[in-house]
Amino acid sequence: MGRDWIAALEGERATMGRTSASEKVADALRTRIIEGDLRPGTRLSEERIGAALGVSRNTLREAFHLLGHERLVVHEFNRGVFVRALGEDDVRDLYRFRRILETAGVRRCAIESPDLRGLRSAVDEGRVAAGAEDWLALGSANMHFHLGLAALAGSRRVDEAMRQVLAEMRLVFAMMADPRTFHEPYLAGNAELVSLLAAGDHVGAEDTLLAYLDRAEAQLLDAMSAPAV
Repeated sequence: MGRDWIAALEGERATMGRTSASEKVADALRTRIIEGDLRPGTRLSEERIGAALGVSRNTLREAFHLLGHERLVVHEFNRGVFVRALGEDDVRDLYRFRRILETAGVRRCAIESPDLRGLRSAVDEGRVAAGAEDWLALGSANMHFHLGLAALAGSRRVDEAMRQVLAEMRLVFAMMADPRTFHEPYLAGNAELVSLLAAGDHVGAEDTLLAYLDRAEAQLLDAMSAPAV
C-alpha cells in the first residue's frame, strides 16, 4: 500500500506562494511522483488536490497542462487526468538522456573539486532504508543520489531536466514486481561512484556510471517485456 500522497501534498502547502502558482503545484505533484507516492494510473482528483494545496481549479488545470508537456500525466476524455504509464521506447530514450546529464556531472568534477556531501548523504539514506527493508524509500534514496550526481554539473537547467527525467523513471520503477531485487544492488554501485570521484578517478567513475546505466536499462526492459504471470 502506498503512502498517503494527499497528506504529503498538504505538508507542502506552506511553501506555496502566489507567484507562479501553477509551476509550484506542478513541482509539488512532480515531487510526489519522484518519491513514489503517485503511481501510474492514479487519477488526480481536482477536488482533493485543490483542497490539499489551497489552490483554484484554474491553477490546478494549468499545472496539469505543464505536467502533460513533461509526459507525466495524460488527460482521458470524460474520465479525468491520470498519472502516465511508460513503455519500452520511453525507457530507452530516458536512458539516452540520463547518460548525457549524469556524465556531465562526472566530467565537471575533473574541472572543479566536487562537493560530494549530497552524494554521501544519499548513500547513507539508502543504507538506512535497506536496513529497514523499506524498498520504496531505497528507491527514493537512489533518485536523490542521481539528482546529486547530475547537480555536479553546476547547471540549474540540468537540475530541472534531471528532476523531470527521474519523475518519469519512478513511473517505470513502479511497474517492477520486486523493487528490492532492482534497487538493492545499486546501493553498492552508488558508494563505488562516490569513492571513485573522491579519489579523482574521473575516467573510472564515468566508465562505471555508464556500465551501471546500461545494466539498469537492460534490467528494466527485460522486466517490461516479460509475460505477465
